Amino acid sequence: MLVVKAWPADPSDALVAVFRQIAETRMQGLPICNPALAVEAIGFRRRNDGHWAGVLITPWGINLLCLPGGEPGWPVLNPTEKHWWAFPSGDYEFTVAEESSLGIYHLCSLFSPALEFPDPAQARLTALAIVHALFADESVAPVPVTETPRASGRRAFLGLGR
Repeated sequence: MLVVKAWPADPSDALVAVFRQIAETRMQGLPICNPALAVEAIGFRRRNDGHWAGVLITPWGINLLCLPGGEPGWPVLNPTEKHWWAFPSGDYEFTVAEESSLGIYHLCSLFSPALEFPDPAQARLTALAIVHALFADESVAPVPVTETPRASGRRAFLGLGR
């Protein structure tokens, strides 16, 4: 049974607690983990539709996350299904995920694994830049015209093309 838990307040502390436990148990010692990184929730804020979005840093990846804010319009989808979320900077494809203590959330993987980050400060700066770019008004920075109406996912978001 799918659980959609509403987050009336910033979900950052809950995300850090849950993913820190995952890091210390299920992910402990796996070669895809970067031992220099710790779990951090960066820049979570409410979107215009009332749902939450921000960046989650873990030793195994850096992801954009969307969580339900208790407002109407949260899509009811099964884990592994895809959903496009619109942001001021463009539209991005997210994958539906579920963690028992968090319920359903959506993630867009940006760095997986996150082995190229030498320290937490570099990962944090990258996450802050991502949040800034995610919520940037596209009218401020011109976006090149493509033949498709949507960005092609994380590579386009990071300016790496298709």
